[in-house]
Amino acid sequence: MPNGPTSLGIFVYRPSMVSAPAQTMWTPDEIASLCYEHYRIRLPKQGKPEPNREWTLLAAVVKIQPITDQACDCPDKQVQVTKEVVSMGTGTKCIGQSKMRKSGDILNDSHAEVIARRSFQRYLLHQLYLAAALEESSIFVPGTQRGLWKLKPDLSFVFFSSHTPCGDASIIPMLEFEDQPCCPVSEDWAHNPAVEASGNLEATEDKRKCENPDSPVAKKMRLEPRTPARKIANGEAHCQSFGNQESGPVPPKVGSSNLISEELATGLAPSGAKVVDVYRTGAKCVPGEAGDSGKPGAEYHRVGLLRVKPGRGDRTCSMSCSDKLARWNILGCQGSLLMHFLEEPIYLSAVVIGKCPYSQEAMRRALIERCQNISALPKGFGVQEVKIQQSDLLFEQSRCALQTERADSPGRLVPCGAAISWTAVPEQPLDVTADGFPQGTTKKGIGSLQARSRISKVELFRSFQKLLSSISEDKWPDSLRFLVGHGGELFNEKLFGGVVCIRVQKLETYQEYKEAASAYQEAWSALRKHAFGSWIRNPPDYHQFK
Repeated sequence: MPNGPTSLGIFVYRPSMVSAPAQTMWTPDEIASLCYEHYRIRLPKQGKPEPNREWTLLAAVVKIQPITDQACDCPDKQVQVTKEVVSMGTGTKCIGQSKMRKSGDILNDSHAEVIARRSFQRYLLHQLYLAAALEESSIFVPGTQRGLWKLKPDLSFVFFSSHTPCGDASIIPMLEFEDQPCCPVSEDWAHNPAVEASGNLEATEDKRKCENPDSPVAKKMRLEPRTPARKIANGEAHCQSFGNQESGPVPPKVGSSNLISEELATGLAPSGAKVVDVYRTGAKCVPGEAGDSGKPGAEYHRVGLLRVKPGRGDRTCSMSCSDKLARWNILGCQGSLLMHFLEEPIYLSAVVIGKCPYSQEAMRRALIERCQNISALPKGFGVQEVKIQQSDLLFEQSRCALQTERADSPGRLVPCGAAISWTAVPEQPLDVTADGFPQGTTKKGIGSLQARSRISKVELFRSFQKLLSSISEDKWPDSLRFLVGHGGELFNEKLFGGVVCIRVQKLETYQEYKEAASAYQEAWSALRKHAFGSWIRNPPDYHQFK
């Protein structure tokens, strides 16, 4: 059934089991198609790639909700669910450490996944504002504790990305098949894979030379004379990727071979096919991690490590998208500020990846398995068994799609410099940025209110404060009214819930409000202690704005 211009689709299914939950009533292709249509219809030309020259990546959050007043008392009963894009992001870049600002008015990370998640936080803030105003249209209903809210029953969210997230999930074995050879790669890439997969996805001209057909890498990866270049095992043309980018024909889903990490070392898949190399990520291991071996072939990377997005000469402090998705899978997508108003975290029920190089094992390792041994998480937090699936639909403005269209055209493709944020809110849903500021911002304008992205830290904090001011103080959540303590020099002691609570002086800074979300901070501490101890954190002075 085609989706309308609002990207709200209604889909009808005949469940095989009466008890089948509504959130499973979709396919990866339906999610991808909905997001691609939303991108074409709802996003403006401004911020999109220049035709035939630029490409970008796409990510989105899709709300899944069953239509109300449906009885499902027999297997033949039709179940209807709605799918609605509630946030969307495009982008491929992040800023270097030297460009970070203590005022919170710049976007440090503009990769599509991060833009989509920050846009989703904006959506959640708006929905909490509706809930506080007792609007029935809100996705939230009152929780069991004062000032707290929870999602309506049977409502869930699916995260979509047109490409595998950069970092650990992009370290994918490259198999050698007679009818599915790998394409030649440039000699420059073989010596420096980070050039093609860097955080800002740009490189100097001397690193963009044509492929040398006589290079050892090209000879090794060259197609056999009798093998058509586009012949793939499943009969479809794919695209090759190094990290979170796309470039050239791709192998089939590696996940179908159930490859595990040890097989990168043995060099053999269960089918007996030879693992000749790995798709490489430009994300660098963070200080404190073991680091990559740098050996040629399949042993180039070590898997399961925390990684940081590289910059263009200027190192970044932005963790890879694989690492961030793994963190969201434990702490939720809402962040610490919104946790003040929520009874439990907002988790993703599924992650869908578009057509690209893909490994089910690598995705599970990166998003779930690295964190499975975490213990002592506070109530409501846990490692989620998020569903991970891939669509067979290719994003039309991906690098792969454009290369296929202009195979014989001169000139090179470059990543689009802009990032687009779209949020399902009634006022100013769009936000187009470049280099972390609204597109068109001049150096003179930096620091002004007009030079702030609507999803920057300071603007989301401002929206949070607006929400707080709309609620009478006696209805505030306890995390914003009381601080659990042990007496001492604090004041106004009260007995509440069996513990001694102290009324706090008014919180002011972004950092203070974040730290006051005690359950979230406890969960974050447990995650760092048991799995992500080397996570790069911004110094506190970058969060002191009001």
